Amino acid sequence: MKYIRLEEESLYDGSQIKPMWAFKQFRIKDSSLISWIGPMDIKTDNLIDYEDVGLEIKGDKLLHFVIEHFDSQPADIRLCYHRQRLFVMIIKDLLNEMGIKTQRKGDDIYFKDEQDEKQKKFSKLSVSIATCSISSMKIHFALNLISKGTPNDVDVAGVLECSSFNKEDFLNFADKVCRNYINEILSIERDITKTKVLI
Repeated sequence: MKYIRLEEESLYDGSQIKPMWAFKQFRIKDSSLISWIGPMDIKTDNLIDYEDVGLEIKGDKLLHFVIEHFDSQPADIRLCYHRQRLFVMIIKDLLNEMGIKTQRKGDDIYFKDEQDEKQKKFSKLSVSIATCSISSMKIHFALNLISKGTPNDVDVAGVLECSSFNKEDFLNFADKVCRNYINEILSIERDITKTKVLI
């Protein structure tokens, strides 16, 4: 599985969830994981989740991850959702290690500042979707770095606003997330090869 961190900021508009995006853009002939920082504004034509139709999904600065797996043919949406949850739990664990205490609900991560007595509810830190084409499984996960530009009807927090960390810290964070995820996938593959199958 190949990992690339993009150096230049670019917009996530939902088109990156389409199959073969990493190959078309970066000539990657493998399962892949791409990360970058940039704004988000998902166009209606690129919405995947039926529950999101009619909603605004946007923000001024997020840390994006796009994952594509080709190792299950035909692509398996249940396996894709399991991998999405694994990825989200890796993010949550690493945020907690950085001192950003979070809670997970499904594929979403939330933050509540325990020092702020006025904050009654948990604020949403992330967005994510999992889907399949005929040939591959795709996952998009994005972590809000700032809350600016997000929809007014959603209580949103940005990790740069929840901590003393800077943008460079979260570029290193992205690398660590991706290494941990790839290592988990490889570890599962190794465990499969050494396990005696019951007959």
